[in-house]
Amino acid sequence: MHQTSPPSLGALTKTSLEVGLLGFGGPAGQIALMRRLFVERRGWISEEEYAHGLSFCLLLPGPEAQQLAAYVGWRLQGLWGALIAGWLFVLPGALVVFALSWLYAAAGALPVVEGLFLGVKCAVIALVVEALQRVGKRALKGRLALPIAAASFFALLLGAPFPVVILAAGLLGALRGGAAAPNAAAEEAAGGAAERHGAWRQALTWAALWLAPLALSAGLLGPDHLLTQVGLLFSVLACVTFGGAYAVLAYLSVEAAARGWLTQAQMIDGLGLAETTPGPLILVNQFVGFLAGWGEGGLALAALAAVMASWCTFAPSFVWIFAGAPYLERLRRSPRAQGALAAITAAVLGVIAKLALSFAVAVLIDPAAGAIPGVEDVRWPLAALALLAGVALLRLRVPMLMVLAACALAGWGLRAAGWA
Repeated sequence: MHQTSPPSLGALTKTSLEVGLLGFGGPAGQIALMRRLFVERRGWISEEEYAHGLSFCLLLPGPEAQQLAAYVGWRLQGLWGALIAGWLFVLPGALVVFALSWLYAAAGALPVVEGLFLGVKCAVIALVVEALQRVGKRALKGRLALPIAAASFFALLLGAPFPVVILAAGLLGALRGGAAAPNAAAEEAAGGAAERHGAWRQALTWAALWLAPLALSAGLLGPDHLLTQVGLLFSVLACVTFGGAYAVLAYLSVEAAARGWLTQAQMIDGLGLAETTPGPLILVNQFVGFLAGWGEGGLALAALAAVMASWCTFAPSFVWIFAGAPYLERLRRSPRAQGALAAITAAVLGVIAKLALSFAVAVLIDPAAGAIPGVEDVRWPLAALALLAGVALLRLRVPMLMVLAACALAGWGLRAAGWA
């Protein structure tokens, strides 16, 4: 039952930490966990408020589950509630990913570790296909959804930049969504709420905090330094990453490889690591930053680059929450906003399809194959393992962590037997 009095900061901190520690299973599992804790068990927010908050967060770029945690915290305790709930959602998983990234960079070349990650790569292919199916269920609605998805897929195959694809889809959806004049009284009430909460002041403060490390790095180290480039790339992605982590990975894997930060095979490993930890899947950005720094300057630069990547990924979420939350009803009812979201969701389907194809080729095709691989170039034992992982996830509904563990052991076995 929804209680009228907000919780104390201590109670909110305790529950938010619980979310951060138990938030396995990707956005769907994390959103369900927060609903169970914040709505059903604690009664701090109503079912309707929670649903409205989720609809609002789906309109925003960046990790929607973290933004939903920050939104709930904002509703309960304002500025400090948003910061507590939003950062505790991320920090436990970030610490684990940092430790795993360090272990991977230091010991990833060992035969045992290589075998384990070979199996993880097969599981990741199945996970991306599962994401494709999940997004497809909500994306393929309306006459334009399938053409937009197909266009985004082929545009990315031809080398179009990911941000351009997403922004073009959003613009098309907004134009087709049509304009609706909002109720003046509702606008005035929303504006009053924004003024009371100091929404724009808080948003501008966090925008300055978000960009401060990037500006400091550019000023002290120069615009071409690795730390500056990491901050710039992930700041840009934070503004265009609609549709979750899988949507951005296709672009990020190409961009990171082109800069020499890591290979596509390492990107798949990073995704596997992020899938095994609590917190948002987009923590894979931290893995990318860590390996980029490790390759150029060892542990010290790796740690700084990992922190920069994480900061520029998650800090922008607070800008969007503080600026937009007071206008929730107006945004939620805007045909233009809903049209843009629907078109972007359709485009994300094409992005994930491109990601699935890229990952499958990287893992299942012999690296020595020519430009057009033949049947003899397929690594059939790994293809069979990826297929079994897909059946386990999509048909048998085996928990994701169990599938990852089983595939890791199978990959080690295949490598030890000399079959992969």
